[in-house]
Amino acid sequence: MKNQKAIVLMLFFVLLIMSTGSCFAQRMKYNFNHGWKLYVGDAKGAENTSFDDSNWKHITLPYAWNQDEAFKNDIVDLSTGIVWYRKIFQLPEGNSVDKVFIEFEGVRQMGEVYVNGKYIGFHENGVMAFGYDITPFLKPFPQENIVAVKTDNDWKYKERHTGSGFQWNDKNFNANYGGIPKNVFLHTTSNVYQTLPLYTSLGTTGTYVYATDIDLKGKKALINVDSQVKNESDSMVDVQMNIKVEDLDGNIVKTFSGDVYSLSPNGMREMHVADTVPNLNFWSWGYGYLYNIYSELKIDGKVVDQVKVRTGFRKTKFADGMIYLNDRVIMMKGYAQRTSNEWPSVGMSVPAWLSDYGNSLITEGNGNMVRWMHVTPWKQDVESFDRMGLIQAMPAGDAEKDVTGRRWEQRKELMRDAIIYNRNNPSILFYECGNESISEDHMAEMKSIRNQYDAFGGRAIGSREMLDSEEAEYGGEMLYINKSADIPFWAMEYCRDEGSRKYWDEYTAPYHKNGEGGTFSHNVNGSKIKDASPYNHNQDSHAIEDVVRWYDYWEMRPGTGVRVSSGGANIIFSDTNTHYRGEQNFRRSGEVDAMRIPKDNYWAHKVIWDGWVDTDTVRAHILGHWNYDDNVTKDITVVSTADDVELFRNGKSLGKGEQSSRFLFTFKDVKFLKGTLKAVGYDAEGIKVCEDIKETVGAPYALKLTSIARPDGMLADGQDLAIVQVEVVDESGRRCPTALNMIHFEVKGAGEFIGGIAQGPDNYIGSTQLPVECGINRIFVRSIKNKAGKINITATSDHLKKDQITIETEKTDTHALSKVMPDANLQSYLKMGPTPETLSYKISRVPLRIIGAKAASNQENAALSYDDNEFTDWRNDGQLSSGIIEYELEKEGNINQVVAKFSGWRRTSYPISIYVDNKKVFEGKTPRSLGYVTFNFEPTTGKKVRVELTGATTDNDAFNIVEITGKVDQAGKEESKGNISILEIEFYEPVGK
Repeated sequence: MKNQKAIVLMLFFVLLIMSTGSCFAQRMKYNFNHGWKLYVGDAKGAENTSFDDSNWKHITLPYAWNQDEAFKNDIVDLSTGIVWYRKIFQLPEGNSVDKVFIEFEGVRQMGEVYVNGKYIGFHENGVMAFGYDITPFLKPFPQENIVAVKTDNDWKYKERHTGSGFQWNDKNFNANYGGIPKNVFLHTTSNVYQTLPLYTSLGTTGTYVYATDIDLKGKKALINVDSQVKNESDSMVDVQMNIKVEDLDGNIVKTFSGDVYSLSPNGMREMHVADTVPNLNFWSWGYGYLYNIYSELKIDGKVVDQVKVRTGFRKTKFADGMIYLNDRVIMMKGYAQRTSNEWPSVGMSVPAWLSDYGNSLITEGNGNMVRWMHVTPWKQDVESFDRMGLIQAMPAGDAEKDVTGRRWEQRKELMRDAIIYNRNNPSILFYECGNESISEDHMAEMKSIRNQYDAFGGRAIGSREMLDSEEAEYGGEMLYINKSADIPFWAMEYCRDEGSRKYWDEYTAPYHKNGEGGTFSHNVNGSKIKDASPYNHNQDSHAIEDVVRWYDYWEMRPGTGVRVSSGGANIIFSDTNTHYRGEQNFRRSGEVDAMRIPKDNYWAHKVIWDGWVDTDTVRAHILGHWNYDDNVTKDITVVSTADDVELFRNGKSLGKGEQSSRFLFTFKDVKFLKGTLKAVGYDAEGIKVCEDIKETVGAPYALKLTSIARPDGMLADGQDLAIVQVEVVDESGRRCPTALNMIHFEVKGAGEFIGGIAQGPDNYIGSTQLPVECGINRIFVRSIKNKAGKINITATSDHLKKDQITIETEKTDTHALSKVMPDANLQSYLKMGPTPETLSYKISRVPLRIIGAKAASNQENAALSYDDNEFTDWRNDGQLSSGIIEYELEKEGNINQVVAKFSGWRRTSYPISIYVDNKKVFEGKTPRSLGYVTFNFEPTTGKKVRVELTGATTDNDAFNIVEITGKVDQAGKEESKGNISILEIEFYEPVGK
């Protein structure tokens, strides 16, 4: 009887517990990257549980099956085909599991997923994340489960149900690292849960966190959480959302709850909770301040599900031709980077800390943004940019133009999925709908998608070109300078020039002159490159070209008038395994090489990009080195933001430099003398504000090894990498900048040699010996799974003292369901601090408003020359006598500048005269440019400005820009010799006049 009472009592408590909700399983997220096997080929029956995979290769994800070809093969020759991945795992022991979801961050190009021999589904776009509910197909603990994934990365892969290809599966731009090159996760939840943001495959949108009512000075905002909740239990439940806000130090700074809602069986609804959070730190450039937002789902007061969203809060505005971040104008100073963001021998599949390392170099180099090219970046890079405080422009998927039919629907679907997946990442400020202009109808469709799924994210949506769009919220061309008083324009790609890190200049072995190294190569269409001189540089000339090109945007920066440029993205940041035009089979436009070793371009950008708009810290950098043969005399170039630069050789002044493009200071015919070369920068009052020094380094004496590894220690997980840097140094330990020695590496212990890159056979990919270039190079070593211990790396070279370094790997969780996430313990970059409250620019000139214009011909179009639309123009009728137009200003001004954009700006030169109230202030030919030209003259008082064509135009390309197809861009070539065409014209007077 007593036992019966005890049993009844026990059942009562069980029922009580069930009624209070504690029977619900708790959500867990597992790193699902460990324990995979790989087979290259179509293994028939590999989806079956009985299949024998004992001879397959053991790998740790992320792992592209052809990644060891990265930088070894031309992009068009990267291996393709069908490949299988398999993994065995058990569900957690002792944990109640109601629902199980698998999440793939991406598979290239197609992935079929099987669980325990059952077909689950397939995904085809090759870019975006997807996942499945695999609950019905799993076996409980301790039984084993098998996941099998069949992939196909055929360049010509066609969508199964439509037969359509994918525009972005493109041999020119999108390096084809096939298989599963990104992370995989497993999620277990209760049967009442918050959904995952995987729309195409699951039809769900997950959790959306955003800020409204932002008060920057008060350091507060209304934090909103919209979470989609699904009830897959068999009964009605009353659910409530509780929010916890955790700061960067792990402190819970705010908790708040929403209303209670009833959710029927198989019901789904979006729950909204919001409250004001005080003492906020706002995300900013170089200040990757992030919060963890925990959305807890409660039933009868008990937590049954918890989702963590890592996000940041910032305020944006896109107006007046400018970009505002936290109410401060910021000019885009960054790069157009290939989305693959790849490295030699490992492609894009790198550990998360290495993404942080590479991306942090952009921030350290005073870059503030990246425009990812052609396809959406993978989540690891997106989250890395959050931590690094870097702005991103996120594309959907594209090649080079607008599309129609099914291919347009594919792009819309990809944009929708990418927005839902990435809308909590504060670093994304722009959504890009196309790599080139799209129709107004298409732009409106994309904007509608943004408004539906990310109405409060503070992100502009637009596309390249779109200069006269009524729908786009930003725009800008690829190579040219645009200005706007309305939506911001920034250059999507500029300065497409290239240069290998190996070449200092034509005075240093191996003596590379501009233009060499391209004449034996080909364009992507197979045509030969006849003349590489316009783009193929050494380090000196490449850095100079970068500065010259940036000057065009800097000259039109915020503070220079009503119509301004918002900057641009230099193509590219790191050398990339995509289309090429030089003697190497990869693109060398990077400011750093493929192993992220800086070129001189990188240091030049660090000088000229310092500051949000205007310069914050004045800097100087001497291009090149100071180790030449005794008979060398060469020009020395200093990049500086100082007003004057003086050069000293061994303490003796060589005078002030000749200034050009604002930031370049040239010293002609400087004879080499061993010792020290010092550049000293001065402000306008002659006070020293900066300096840089180059010194002559002694003869090569020894090798020096250093390592760059995961901040908390290298993990013995079979996927972690460490960079080993080798330098050739003199007896004092200084790097020898002209050394080209061959280095032999030996790796022993708890790691394996992966390799690096250099000019030579197969680019030395995978080779245990490779040369230094400019005295330095790098290799990768990889940890061995579950073999914690020391990795011993030895470097030797003929006639040099060898060196050895030891890297210790640490034991980590490598179980099939690992609780250690790929980004565990990675820290935010906070060095730049919160957004300054001061203005980011000074007014440098005053625009004078035009109220009317009279033209000698085509009067009806005269206003098009000052309408803030670069797609419209006024032009005469082709006769010299009709090439006259006079502008009336709103008020009399002390005019000292005319700024204009003429049609055919890159090729056509117009002989003109400019008059202010009938006084001639300029006569000559208009310079050819990449957009706008500025005519400077002595301040002249007047209210009318007349421009007259005085002779026949001349046509001759000043830039000879050659596309990768071999096509020469005509840039609006003018045919008539008596024609003048003005797209935009502006008039200015000095500040204070």
